[in-house]
Amino acid sequence: MSEHDEPTTEASATEAPASEAETDETSDRVDPVRQIAELEDAWRRTAAELDNVRKRCAQDVIRGREQERAAVAASWLPVVDNLERALEHASSEPDAVLEGVQAVLAQAVGVLADLGYPRRDDHGRAFDPALHEAVSTVSEEGLVPGTVAQVVRPGYGPDGKILRPAAVVVATRAP
Repeated sequence: MSEHDEPTTEASATEAPASEAETDETSDRVDPVRQIAELEDAWRRTAAELDNVRKRCAQDVIRGREQERAAVAASWLPVVDNLERALEHASSEPDAVLEGVQAVLAQAVGVLADLGYPRRDDHGRAFDPALHEAVSTVSEEGLVPGTVAQVVRPGYGPDGKILRPAAVVVATRAP
């Protein structure tokens, strides 16, 4: 046995360093593979989280639009109520009905202004195709050519955010 033990011992001694070397090499090989797997896992988790954030943002946008639409609709409810009241009194005194309708119109214009789209007073202003829609021209004495002579349909909104351009008659040179 001693003969067999010695070569085995020598072989074991020789193999032991080889095993340690293989273990070091294997651990070096496993570490990059393990790192790649961990990075891939982290990447997949991050991609899933990004997808969840996108979905939440889309839901927030939808919810925000619904809330804004509800707020705008709620701001118009008093106008509708007052129009209904005006119609209820339509058979009464015509002057009172006219005053009521004028008050409702002022209220509606006020609602638009509160929403950021005030009614524009463009009469006499220089014609600007970004703000005005020319529907006709007129040439009369006393009118400055290139200005708005008459507003057919008023425009709404400030210069940078026009909701609707004004339909206007533009002054031209007198003959």
